[in-house]
Parts: sequence; structure tokens; C-alpha cells
Amino acid sequence: MPFIDLQSNLPASSFSEEFLKKLSSSVAAALGKPEDRMNLVVKPGLPMLIAGSCAPCVMLSVSAIGVTDTADKNKDHSAKIFGFLTRELGLTEDRIVIQFHSLEPHQVGKKATVMSFL
Repeated sequence: MPFIDLQSNLPASSFSEEFLKKLSSSVAAALGKPEDRMNLVVKPGLPMLIAGSCAPCVMLSVSAIGVTDTADKNKDHSAKIFGFLTRELGLTEDRIVIQFHSLEPHQVGKKATVMSFL
């Protein structure tokens, strides 16, 4: 059950419903997770600075159970997600930052319980 949080100084018009669906699908494929388990929020139009510049940029946070717990896995995920974001948003790699967070099943609530029991 991955959680994707995209923050950007790009305007809301850059993030259509189609873009959200493509991002969800792309990250699901990168992580090897089913699309129907994806959770995504996009926060556009934020005051942001990356590497000393307020030029257009994206910070992406990826939290998931069992697939973001090693450097090797995250290196592969990163390459795939960067490819999608640079292609779809027209940003260069130096304007994108990704954080990976490993979750345990007991840290995610669903259906009035936690994933440990589902």
C-alpha cells in the first residue's frame, strides 16, 4: 500500500487527473505493487527551493511496505521514477528529489485494522 506525496512549485494546471493516473501507474510498476493499492497526493504551487534555486522543481516522497528498504531497490525505483517525471514534467534531474521511506505492516491502517492483519 504505497503512499506517494508529490510537492512542487509548478502550478496546479501541470497536474491533470490524467497525470495523476499516469504517475500512480508508473510508480506502481516501478515498485512492483498493484495499482489499486496506490495512494497519491499532489501539492502544487508551493514556495520551494532545491539546490539554492526556486526554479521549477519537484520533491517526491515514496513510502511503502517491503520494497523501499534497501539501497539497491531504491536505486532501481529512483531511475524509473526520475524517467517518468523528467519526461512528463519537462524537468531536468537536478530539479527533482525523491525520498524513500520503508513502512512496516503495523504502521499502515486500513479497514479499521492494520495491514499486519489483512
